[in-house]
Amino acid sequence: MIIDTHQHVFWHGKDDVGLIADMDDHQISLAWLLSWEIAPNEDNPPYHGLLNPIHIRPDGTHPGIPLADLVQARNRHPDRFILGYCPNPALPSAPKLFESAHRIHGARVCGEWKFRMLFDDPRCLEVFRVAGSLRSPVVLHLDVPYLMNERGEMAYQNFWFGGTIDNLERALDACPDTIFIGHAPGFWREISGDARTEPSAYPSGPLTPGGRLHGLFDRHPNLYADLSAGSALNALKRDPGHAQQFLTRYADRLLFARDFYGQDLWAFLKTLDLSKAVQDKIYFQNAQRLVPIKSNP
Repeated sequence: MIIDTHQHVFWHGKDDVGLIADMDDHQISLAWLLSWEIAPNEDNPPYHGLLNPIHIRPDGTHPGIPLADLVQARNRHPDRFILGYCPNPALPSAPKLFESAHRIHGARVCGEWKFRMLFDDPRCLEVFRVAGSLRSPVVLHLDVPYLMNERGEMAYQNFWFGGTIDNLERALDACPDTIFIGHAPGFWREISGDARTEPSAYPSGPLTPGGRLHGLFDRHPNLYADLSAGSALNALKRDPGHAQQFLTRYADRLLFARDFYGQDLWAFLKTLDLSKAVQDKIYFQNAQRLVPIKSNP
């Protein structure tokens, strides 16, 4: 069995039928469908062609991947999708919006959290605490606000989300009863000790000692991570030997996920000498433990 714990719909040219076909092609039984709410002031035009054009706003901005699309897809295929949703924490009603989505539509995952706010902003913490009280894991997208440029200066990044790993740790401390699932380039770069000085959003080359992810996992039992997108796969491929040790050491808190289509992650994991116990935890057991499978509405 395989559960894809980070997926979207009406995204990259596939509707729900296309996504189901891709899942069938790659023997994926179930997927967590995640929203991505984009405020007008955070609009990113290069993404417009990857999103559902029916939702374009009159001002030309795009709202992202709304809850309505996910509910539609889940209702059409209730045995294949788990509903996720994360409202914009800048809205005063955000905690209540998530609670309503949970009670009315059966949202069981708070995600994808992807906003130009700091993880430890009090408005975010309020959403995280409500999610924790409803036993809904929170999927976090981390892109750092600064990267070192070719002149050795810290250059501001226009499209950052969450802040830094320090902001993440403060949120982990503030919400010990909430499960957080780390994701995206800003998270996975911290597998290596050179994260602060590495200029690329997707670092390459051998890992250096002192990666902060290890300590973060060791100190915070409420931290998990998904292996989705190019960011996780890139981090693991930098050092396959380390990848095998990392996946084995933290097997109880890592989740198979794609954020796209195809089988790149599965193909890479097949090259590693992972025990069946480790594989089962990553492919489906951890997901089932966080979000037990039951009949959807």
